[in-house]
Amino acid sequence: MRTEIDSFSGNRIYPGRGKLYVRGDSKVFRFISSKSASLFLQRKNPRRIAWTVLYRRMHKKGVTEEVSKKRTRRTVKHQRAIVGASLEVIKEKRSIRPEARKAARSESIALAKEKKRAEDAKKKAEKAKLAAAGKTTAAAKFSKQQMKGAAPKVAAHSR
Repeated sequence: MRTEIDSFSGNRIYPGRGKLYVRGDSKVFRFISSKSASLFLQRKNPRRIAWTVLYRRMHKKGVTEEVSKKRTRRTVKHQRAIVGASLEVIKEKRSIRPEARKAARSESIALAKEKKRAEDAKKKAEKAKLAAAGKTTAAAKFSKQQMKGAAPKVAAHSR
């Protein structure tokens, strides 16, 4: 015995039951009752009609077998080396006492500051040297446009 499935509700249709509806594009729809045919022709969504198989499947109704609870996996923590530092170096740095770490940090900060001061002093000396050289030649300042040969700007006059 061959059973069909209702196109709207999803229920079984046994031989000699239901209606057959053929749409203009030759697609065949089978309905068990005028109720499901009517709702289909009204373009109702079977997922929103509570008695349809699609609704029950979507809302997990009538599931008989008990689904076993999913086991959650515990995350296992690993220590990995970072680019530029091996695992031994990282562990060694972790084991250093806070006082020693603070002293090393302040020392490195002081070195960095000293280096910056030396760089700034060097720049200042270079700037002073250039300024002294510029005064002796008495070169007039020109804008880029004047260097290219443009006429100088006309001074504004008040009446």
